Amino acid sequence: RVYVLVVIIILVKMAQVVFALLAVFLVSLCTGQDFCPKEKCPHFCFCCVQDFEVRLYGATDWITTKLDSTRIRDYLAANSRLKTYVKRQAEAGFEIPDDCWPVLVTVTEGEGDPKMSVSWFVPSGGKKGEIYDPLVKLETKPEATIYVRVFGGAPSTETGQENTKTLREALAKTGKTFDPSTHAAATYESYFSFTHHNEIWISAASQQQN
Repeated sequence: RVYVLVVIIILVKMAQVVFALLAVFLVSLCTGQDFCPKEKCPHFCFCCVQDFEVRLYGATDWITTKLDSTRIRDYLAANSRLKTYVKRQAEAGFEIPDDCWPVLVTVTEGEGDPKMSVSWFVPSGGKKGEIYDPLVKLETKPEATIYVRVFGGAPSTETGQENTKTLREALAKTGKTFDPSTHAAATYESYFSFTHHNEIWISAASQQQN
């Protein structure tokens, strides 16, 4: 009986090691960014209520590419284009880190299908080149007041839509005026991470979240 117990313990330990190695392998497959801690985000939160936060963001730089659909393969393809762009910039002697927060998916609704894009944050102080790429653009978002809803769990189209709806309803209930056609989803971890901090961003009225 003791022998059987020892064998069972050894098998359990081996299974734990295999699981841990598999998890590391899956994380390494992610073509997105490695992320800085949320605490380093350059914003000031001056009002936090039950369903949302009100944040003031300074002007920020981003690299952006088109997102063809919400399917995971198109999302990974868009991140791969941004990663390739960053590598080309580095080869030309320009510095755009690929380890900064967050991946931002922006959705603009209107007639027909919504327009979507994926953006990576470019921290201030980096050397930004002018290498032309028809699929990637370097843009500056102006200072803005952003309404933010935070939620956990693996990000998906469904959870994004649910939390966007919840945020819009909360803003309307509290009398906030906001951009009704555009919202953005911010993720701070690899899709394969065990924990997730996700956010929905909606600009205050008369501001653009391009």
